[in-house]
Amino acid sequence: MKKTNNILIDDFNREHTYLRISITEKCNLRCTYCMPAEGIPLSPKSHIMNYDEVFEIAKKFVDLGVTKIRITGGEPLVRKDVAIILRKLATLPVELSITTNGAIIDKFMDVFKECNIQKINISIDSLNPEKFNKITRRNDFERVYKNIMLFANDDFFKVKLNCVLMKDVNDGEINDFIEFTKHQNLNIRFIEFMPFNGNEWKLDQLVSLQTIVDRAQNHFGTNNILRIKDAPNDTSKNYQLKNALGTFAIISTVTNPFCDSCNRIRLTANGKLKNCLFSGGEEDLLTTLRAGENIEKPIKIAIQSKKKMRGGMDSQKQFTSEELRLDNRSMIAIGG
Repeated sequence: MKKTNNILIDDFNREHTYLRISITEKCNLRCTYCMPAEGIPLSPKSHIMNYDEVFEIAKKFVDLGVTKIRITGGEPLVRKDVAIILRKLATLPVELSITTNGAIIDKFMDVFKECNIQKINISIDSLNPEKFNKITRRNDFERVYKNIMLFANDDFFKVKLNCVLMKDVNDGEINDFIEFTKHQNLNIRFIEFMPFNGNEWKLDQLVSLQTIVDRAQNHFGTNNILRIKDAPNDTSKNYQLKNALGTFAIISTVTNPFCDSCNRIRLTANGKLKNCLFSGGEEDLLTTLRAGENIEKPIKIAIQSKKKMRGGMDSQKQFTSEELRLDNRSMIAIGG
């Protein structure tokens, strides 16, 4: 029976305990799958949550039952007051984590430790410098790789690497990434290329979960690719190369969605609540907060209007429709 006294439980009895907060729409990279080459129109600064507003909204969610908050962007570390935001959020009784492109993460190691931020997700879509620089439209491979190793070799941190796979772009590196886990205690997460406004997504660019598993088994041997237990509400299917220090996982939003166990909600940098990564609808928490009103009402509306699957796109035909994709934001304006 559904617990009607908890406004974070939706009509499908999914309890939303995980809040992802984007604190900026800006980024110091220009990844092809995330941002259009020409960039995006940015929200005026006055429309972006200030650090007190980020904290007040986060505190309300924690009071309602959120137990995990992840800070995202854009690139969250380019925001000038990011350390203030992290320190304020660290006072809440919640697990705090962050997703970053890793380019300037070395400057924040001490802040992360002070705020007990142990779980770090770093985006890296190629282990080849030339290819990495082409995907990101920047020349930061050496810096990102050095920072990954800096954090991976510090026992305080649990590091995951996010790799968006695109056919004929970086799918030839699947086994290189898995090989990388042999001697590094990292979790490589292969992410199926997803359709968003402005990223010129095409179905034939998709590298599916099954393709990834098949290539790994063909290269390393079926018996050497071990299926390991997934965590509750995990978005990924998890694997390990036999005798490896690290692991790898596949996030299969396109070919094998995990909507039934979804416990995630997203707050954009301009204070809009998205109940699904693919939902075109949003609830404006920031305007409500600034008006001095209780934000529980728009939170409840967002949760209760959440669709069963991918923002209401139940079929692959709907999900791959360019018309429906244009109703959503670019990935960078949503938050990773």
